[in-house]
Amino acid sequence: MPREIIRTTLAPAPVGPYNQAIAASGRFVFVAGQIPLDPDTGELVGDGDVAAQTTQVLANLKAILEAAGATLTDVVKTSVFLKDMNDFAAMNAVYAQHFDAAIAPARACVEVSRLPKDVLVEIECIAVI
Repeated sequence: MPREIIRTTLAPAPVGPYNQAIAASGRFVFVAGQIPLDPDTGELVGDGDVAAQTTQVLANLKAILEAAGATLTDVVKTSVFLKDMNDFAAMNAVYAQHFDAAIAPARACVEVSRLPKDVLVEIECIAVI
């Protein structure tokens, strides 16, 4: 898949493991927002622990991407929804373990008033393969 990292000094530099923009062409995979549910039990993982929840969310995203023939390195855009923006650093630390900052996708991160099942984090993504 042709993929180009877009960077400009005329806009603020990223403040985390993401890039300003990604130009890509190929087959798009749009992955619905994932919450920290164990796929085997359907139970919530990491009650009250945003790092544990982020780990499970990224595992769920990875599994769906693999079913589509993609990997996390094919992700060009993520949207992160946090119950509390004070959890940003903990979420970001886990996120950074899964995305190489040099080729990381573009990202948005917002605080929301409530998420399904009252989880702390939900992440959706777009991949191009």
